[in-house]
Amino acid sequence: MPPDAALENRAASSWGRTLVLLAAAWATLFWVTFAEWSEMAHQWWDIDTYSHILLIPPIIVWLVWIRGDELRRVEPSGWLPGLAWFFMGLTLWFAGRIADVNLIAQAGVVAAFQGTALGILGLRAGLILAFPLAYMALLVPFGDEIIPPLQYVTAEIATALTRWSGIETVADGIHIDTPAGLFIVAEECSGVKFLIAMIALGVLVAHTCFSSWHRRLWFMLACVVVPIIANGIRAWATIFIAQYVGAEAAGSFDHIIYGWVFFGIVIAMVLGVAWRWFEREPEDAGWSVAEVSAMPLVPRIEGKGVKPALVLGAVLTIALVFALLARLV
Repeated sequence: MPPDAALENRAASSWGRTLVLLAAAWATLFWVTFAEWSEMAHQWWDIDTYSHILLIPPIIVWLVWIRGDELRRVEPSGWLPGLAWFFMGLTLWFAGRIADVNLIAQAGVVAAFQGTALGILGLRAGLILAFPLAYMALLVPFGDEIIPPLQYVTAEIATALTRWSGIETVADGIHIDTPAGLFIVAEECSGVKFLIAMIALGVLVAHTCFSSWHRRLWFMLACVVVPIIANGIRAWATIFIAQYVGAEAAGSFDHIIYGWVFFGIVIAMVLGVAWRWFEREPEDAGWSVAEVSAMPLVPRIEGKGVKPALVLGAVLTIALVFALLARLV
């Protein structure tokens, strides 16, 4: 049997055992941080702003699946330095709990899961899975902090377009007074849901479909700027229609269109324009085994591998210590 084939067979047999260990580690972490996962699940399911996050877990599974051929060529080996990220994550989680700041605690939970995977699977497997592991960060609900500035920007765009369309307008911040009535750019009209979902999609497309950082940056800029401008146009359209059908009817129409049609049109527009510049298939995204092996720093920082079971023991011990501390505080 050729050396490469023997290595792949040995790696394939090791993956089954290692994944069981990773599942045990994640199950323990899930139990320790159940309150944070419960709160995140509530936000994903019950708050429209974060409903797109329900798609993130299957996307992560798909991203790992398309890296399967490369992973099968690497034998998983425990990497103790990877636990530094795991320890940092639990520390952040603990600090967030003490400070009663959900965003910090939830970010720490996701980081702990990332660090556990890196420590048990090893540096080389971690580099091959770098993007799926990093994409896990989008499981954390964020965006409330940018709602006020988005309200203001939306109001400015809507006011400018309303005046341009010949409608008498008096504006004061997020309040827009017209002959059809007073319009207020509320939090749910800020476009934050639209913007965050576009950023999540943009990061995915930028990684899987582009290899040039120059094109990635331009695409991500479009994923930020276009939804903000589009939301301002949507707000203006509501005000404009209200001048003829009334504010209540225009508002009802706006919520139907914005929720089911408008978002899809803008996504299709952005992807349609970017399509001609796509540089690769998603299966080609990410580092290959050969590229990881060619990285000069990998042999230096990889060190001597340890048994994944040993890393699992360290994870369980540290996690249980943090769980005890969380109960005592």
